[in-house]
Amino acid sequence: MLTVSQGWKDRFPGAVVGVLTVNGVTNPKSHAGLDARKRELEDAIRSKYAGMERAELRELERMTVYASYYKKHKKSYHVLLQLESVLQGKPIPSISGLVEANFMAELKNHLLTAAHDGDSLEQPITLDVSTGTEEFMQMTGNRQVLREGDMVISDAQGVMSCIIYGPDRRTKVTPETRNVVYTTYSPAGIGESAVRDHLTDIKENILLFAPNAQVQQLDTYEAG
Repeated sequence: MLTVSQGWKDRFPGAVVGVLTVNGVTNPKSHAGLDARKRELEDAIRSKYAGMERAELRELERMTVYASYYKKHKKSYHVLLQLESVLQGKPIPSISGLVEANFMAELKNHLLTAAHDGDSLEQPITLDVSTGTEEFMQMTGNRQVLREGDMVISDAQGVMSCIIYGPDRRTKVTPETRNVVYTTYSPAGIGESAVRDHLTDIKENILLFAPNAQVQQLDTYEAG
């Protein structure tokens, strides 16, 4: 369960964070059913956004919400660039089932989500506002100090993820991951139902390659 600080509620009224926990998963390098769904998603993206340039994609409703958040921290929303890449004809990369299940949903719904190996987490898990003094190891292996005023989720050992710098290396999913946790960050302007639908899409992607997996949690937490 996620403990939500009053500071997060006060700082980000209207924001929503979602948590999806799925147990008994596998994490294959590739899967035919998932690959087929990727091709369908690529075709849908190229059809829906045909002819649109980056500036036009940035004006999509959900993209504007994230772009505004990132701009306050002098950063760009990377999902926008990834959507543009697929629109230009590049395939969705093959990494692993649990990573692709998330990435595909991000491209479809434009909602920022981090994936974690559930067995690497240590309670309590807390959603809060960064002070600018926290430090964690990024997926790249670089040590990073957080910016003040970012949404951040931490467990008893430290930062798991934040919006601006993404997920940490310590809790990343691996080929051996059997219990997975996804956390979706949604600034004000997107809403609870969109987050819930997004997590459901991730779940459905997972069930393609792990049909016996069990959903333990699909919850949303709203500020204000």
